[in-house]
Amino acid sequence: MAVTAPKRLSQRMRDQGRPFETALLTPLLVIVVVSVVAALTPHLQFNRLLGAAPALAAAMFPVVGTLGVGALALAADTVLGLTVEHDLNRTPGYFTLLAITAITLAAAYASRVRQNRERTLAQVCAVAETAQRVLLRPLPNHLGQVDIEVLYQAAAAYARIGGDFYEAVQTRYGVRLIIGDVRGKGLPAVEAASVVLSSFRVFVQDTPDLPTLAGRLESSINGYCEAVPSEDVLERFVTIVLVEIPAEEPVARLVNCGHPAPLLLHDGEVREVEPSAPSAPMNMASLLGDHYRVDTIPFAADDSLLLYTDGVSETRDRAGTFYPLAQRVRPWAFASPRKLLDLLHQDILAFVSGIRDDDLAALVAHRVTATPAAH
Repeated sequence: MAVTAPKRLSQRMRDQGRPFETALLTPLLVIVVVSVVAALTPHLQFNRLLGAAPALAAAMFPVVGTLGVGALALAADTVLGLTVEHDLNRTPGYFTLLAITAITLAAAYASRVRQNRERTLAQVCAVAETAQRVLLRPLPNHLGQVDIEVLYQAAAAYARIGGDFYEAVQTRYGVRLIIGDVRGKGLPAVEAASVVLSSFRVFVQDTPDLPTLAGRLESSINGYCEAVPSEDVLERFVTIVLVEIPAEEPVARLVNCGHPAPLLLHDGEVREVEPSAPSAPMNMASLLGDHYRVDTIPFAADDSLLLYTDGVSETRDRAGTFYPLAQRVRPWAFASPRKLLDLLHQDILAFVSGIRDDDLAALVAHRVTATPAAH
């Protein structure tokens, strides 16, 4: 019985496309090892350790499998009592059988509780994935003359979404991009991010220029904060970068509202695109002013823009040193957008010390060579 449970589990895992883990055989291995040792040293009563098998099974098997492992442990103890120790009718023998039975029943209950929690977690993850598809829907890899790739990783364990966000839309003014970061974490940050993203999607098509678009996003987040008052409403701000890449001109226009400066990758060189005049983050215009300065930079064929959040630039190593983004990206300046982000992600994981405590998002916009079909 105990042998069929792992087989059923392995079949179910194969049906789900997951490899069978040899660790699932650990409870059976415990029974075999304890039985052999108990048979060789009957005076030490190692058979009492058979209760460890169903206890381990509770962390791996369903209820039926756990009960099966417990039954196999009871059978092994009975065989040892009859053939080796010859004391099955003695009180210690009954006590061992009773202990294994009690452990098996407790392990079966623990297995049921674990399965219920796993189902709950799976449902929560499914809801989070659905919310992510609505909030951070997959971006097209090609928009006009621009190739786009993204990287996203939430800081919270099992999370799919966080306070970092991005979007890319083809408009009559060219390709427009946004990347942003909400101060704070958790559901309030996700909610604020959804407000900014929703407003961007509503206004991006018809707004004639980036400063006007930024003003409309500011009004949206202001309205949200007024409608949902909280103690930290004055500290709930959003940093963003707006980018416009017109099809007719080899340039890119940027409005930076308190966000880390994007990187321009041109002819193997990497430079930060610092704003000529700082603009206030979203929900801070009433304190710092609502002026939004547009910076225009050359952006020809084969140039790339790397937009990112502070989850990238403020990653620290064990010594507390910030991740040197521009320096690390320089050797990958000629890489494709997808390859660039893959290398960046691997390098950040190797650089960071301990567990990440911030969301991470990055977007690469690469201008391809214009063709008559594209025009």
